[in-house]
Amino acid sequence: MKKVTFLFLLFFSFCVVSHAVTRLPEVKPEEAGLRSELLAFIDGEVERAIANNQMPGAVVAIGRKGKLAFLKAYGNKQVEPSVVAMDVDTVFDLASVTKPVATATSVMVLVDWGKIDLDEKVAKYMSDFAENGKENVTVRQLLTHTAGLISYISPRDYPGEYEDGAKKAFERLVKIKLENEPDTRFTYSCVSFQNLGELVRQVSGKDVNQFSHEFIFGPLGMEETMYLPTESLRQRTAPTQKHEDGRWMQGDVHDPQAYKLGGISGNAGLFSTARDLAVYADMMLRLGQSDLTNKRILSETAVRTMTAGELVPKSNPVGRRALGWDKRTGFSSNRGWNMSPQAFGHGGFTGTGLWIDPGHDLFVIFLSNRVHPDGKGNVNPLIGKIGTIAVDSIDRSAEPPKNATAKVLERKDKGKLDKVLTGIDVLRRDDFAILKGKRVALISNHTGVAADGTSTPMLLKNAEGVELVCLFSPEHGFAGTEDVDGLKDGVDPATGLTVYSLYGETRRPTPRMLEGVDTLIFDITDIGARFYTYTSTMGAAMQAAAENGLSFVVLDRPNPIGGVRVEGGRLDPGNEAFIAFHPIPVRHGMTLGELALMFNDEQNLNLDLTIVPAEGWERKAYFEETQIPWINPSPNMKTVDGAIIYPGLGMIEFTNLSVGRSTDIPFEVVGTTWLDGEKLAAALNAKLLAGVRFEPTEFTPTVRQYANELCKGVKICVENREAFDSVLFGLTLMEVLIRDYGDQWDRARLNTLMLHRKAIEMLEAGKPATEINAIWNEELKDFLQRRERYLIY
Repeated sequence: MKKVTFLFLLFFSFCVVSHAVTRLPEVKPEEAGLRSELLAFIDGEVERAIANNQMPGAVVAIGRKGKLAFLKAYGNKQVEPSVVAMDVDTVFDLASVTKPVATATSVMVLVDWGKIDLDEKVAKYMSDFAENGKENVTVRQLLTHTAGLISYISPRDYPGEYEDGAKKAFERLVKIKLENEPDTRFTYSCVSFQNLGELVRQVSGKDVNQFSHEFIFGPLGMEETMYLPTESLRQRTAPTQKHEDGRWMQGDVHDPQAYKLGGISGNAGLFSTARDLAVYADMMLRLGQSDLTNKRILSETAVRTMTAGELVPKSNPVGRRALGWDKRTGFSSNRGWNMSPQAFGHGGFTGTGLWIDPGHDLFVIFLSNRVHPDGKGNVNPLIGKIGTIAVDSIDRSAEPPKNATAKVLERKDKGKLDKVLTGIDVLRRDDFAILKGKRVALISNHTGVAADGTSTPMLLKNAEGVELVCLFSPEHGFAGTEDVDGLKDGVDPATGLTVYSLYGETRRPTPRMLEGVDTLIFDITDIGARFYTYTSTMGAAMQAAAENGLSFVVLDRPNPIGGVRVEGGRLDPGNEAFIAFHPIPVRHGMTLGELALMFNDEQNLNLDLTIVPAEGWERKAYFEETQIPWINPSPNMKTVDGAIIYPGLGMIEFTNLSVGRSTDIPFEVVGTTWLDGEKLAAALNAKLLAGVRFEPTEFTPTVRQYANELCKGVKICVENREAFDSVLFGLTLMEVLIRDYGDQWDRARLNTLMLHRKAIEMLEAGKPATEINAIWNEELKDFLQRRERYLIY
């Protein structure tokens, strides 16, 4: 009897252990190479979204290096019929996150087993699928939403599809007709994934619920991840909306199709928790192997194939999808701005998102029930912002430089030259050697010229052994004369080549634009401020080049306002945008070539990057010392002094002040119709700012606000460039304006370019500019340490 009892207990213990819930170790962010003080910015972003009724609450989880470094619940999981607080163990309806996590992963398991061939016709495995012209549709096309199937079949619109039960519904779904020829259009399709779920059943003999639990979630110890959650999990589930009969959906799938199919479908129906999804995400980062359970779910080859990404559709590409996952398409608004090209992810209609970034060994999980209680709310921008914060929080000081794929050509200057050679001059001198045999595209504008005035486009077009395929233009157009949004594509009259606008419908080269190109070249004069958008154009083009396997060459030029002074605070984490491409201060003191090295490394682009450095330039030199002719980089950047002042004065541009655009000295004056110029000049001069004085002035702009109206204000007279702190001046101007003109100065959009909430709060609280600048100078220490790795000169 004792022996039987012992064996029973042993067997029971084995069962308990074998089905034990698996958890990633939960650690402080620093133990995963993340910075707590930057992750803390997530709190404000989520709380603002809750306050704006984007969702009742959420759970956020961030993991790195095999550890769960951030796990936090916000707000409420239920607000009707009563209020219930959110907690980290809340179960969520994942909606379309089901597609990659359950359905596509199940398909890839079967691929590993040799049961499914991705490029085989679906009809081989499901004979009925061949009906209605679908005989040539492949498994891969279903996974990438290029099969030509309709996006969605609403049970309300097509009640007959579901009225006879799930079995009959699947029989009809399998026979659905094509909407268009396969691989001619990308159409995000729930119907494709319903068919993939049926494919899993017909090939394996198990529905996607049984299969995923037995071969994915069970082996991973994900005991809180399943279709048709158990009663105990239902009690912990965040409710979504009401059924038609008035019952709340709590543990019932929200998706109408999946609900009509009995809660088990390839497109939706999976429920899970943040901790469980963290286990799955870590398995994917470990290339299919769980270090927690010592179980292999997928082969390395299967994971790489599943997440590599491909052009969709191949015949007329609009973006990149992976197998079941998003990479970069119109559905990627929930993707972190600065995630690496290797990142893959997906969102769910109920307010869920999962992004996994092998380039940073990072995952981001966002779970909410944003449809509760009334079906409203939008969380995709918030998910993207949280992903951006996660990458921003990586402790760069603990990370070795990764620029193994980048090179800086050796400089041949011996000391300072009498005249500086820009990158295009060096490339021309060396007979375009690095471009021989290449099909290139050039991103440039009117500033892309060599020392003798010959344009870079003409030099490349006439270079022997180089084929110039097309041109790209930044803000202000190829000629540099436009000062409006929405620039159109055109033709360069000199070369006869198409000029694609990167300041119109798209801000980055699309796969279609890059057809036939193997190398992108960048040659534009920057002016050294974070919100000057040529930097962003370069960065976005680098991302596109990395995603499309192209090489990238930067023809470097001097920073017109020098490479020594660095000013301004850290960009608030998560606020990267086209006017703030990367976390750098307002005045960065770097050349575009140096910034390219930083972007390639810190965004883990793994780009084949070459910098052709300028020769003869020293960091302390301002533009006049280069002997390069000044060409206005943009219509309202007319002088070097204006460029020096711009980092500080530019911060106030989204307020009701004029900075002199369209006058002879833009960015050297500031004013409006309601200012007292003499009073403002006296107040600013009383601050005793180093290297600058202020004179009362009047001017009449001809564009934007106050066009053709007399503005009164001050002229900013820089007397000592080395002593002048442009950003401190900008903060001081704000301090004085709030004090003396607080009711008239409309500063609702002041943070548009500053992107530093604490500074705004301090200004509004009456804190002096010097106190804010002292905080910013502390923040600069981290940037200066990062910057040092990438300096060429």
